[in-house]
Amino acid sequence: MVQLERPVPQQNPISTEESTEYKTKIKVQNIDFSYDATTKILNNIQLEVKEGEFLVFMGPSGCGKSTLLRMMAGLEPFSNGNIEINGKSVKETHPDCGVVFQDYSLFPWLTAQANVMLALKQRNKKMPKKELAHIAEQYLTLVNLGHAIKKYPGQMSGGMKQRAAIARALSFGSDLLLMDEPFGALDPVTRIKLQDLIVQISAEQKRTVVFVTHDVDEAIYLADRIIIFAPGINGAVTKSIEVPVQKKGTNRQKLFEDPQFRAFRESLLNEMNEQIVNSLKTEITDGAGI
Repeated sequence: MVQLERPVPQQNPISTEESTEYKTKIKVQNIDFSYDATTKILNNIQLEVKEGEFLVFMGPSGCGKSTLLRMMAGLEPFSNGNIEINGKSVKETHPDCGVVFQDYSLFPWLTAQANVMLALKQRNKKMPKKELAHIAEQYLTLVNLGHAIKKYPGQMSGGMKQRAAIARALSFGSDLLLMDEPFGALDPVTRIKLQDLIVQISAEQKRTVVFVTHDVDEAIYLADRIIIFAPGINGAVTKSIEVPVQKKGTNRQKLFEDPQFRAFRESLLNEMNEQIVNSLKTEITDGAGI
């Protein structure tokens, strides 16, 4: 695992004591979603996420992974079913979570530092501005943006904006992170560093993470459990797979060369390919009226 240059900034740190109040962090019940009358993107989704779990969504584009993540964040409406976070429906209470989506969602009139400060202030309303600025700079430095704290989004590349969005989500301090392909636009070195940072934060601060990716190696490296979404016209969760690979304290290179890692990687790829083939067969059969 890459050694971080400085520790994760601490502001009102999340309690690391075992919680007895909630064993389930997120509960998804009977969720449906359609863009039109004939195509269901999500079909009767049932899912539970444990407190402190690192859960990864995988599946082909268009199968509803990002849509479900946005529903969890309270950003996508749904008519059927319910989603609860900490026992409260997201329909009734805006969920307390840090989010990173593919569109960055930075305020263009604020600098990178000011964007992070705004998130910090949501949970630290009485913190002096000077302290907010200092902590924001620390988070931006963690994602290799220490040199760009005064830049506006319009002055940053796509990768820089994504790193700023990640810094903002981490600084928010919630014990729940929802992340939609947050590392897709980053260079390999920064991607590895941020993967290790997320693993460190989720472990040390017992944060629950729901993470969308198309990268199989990234999924195995990060996840405690992987959810596979079916492609096609009747979107559903088809598999929930515990990651059997021992990762704690393991060097990244040795991990990727480990026979257990390689075997699990191959089985996961075979599972996903099988789902795609089965979905195509179903669509061809349905289209032919058989």
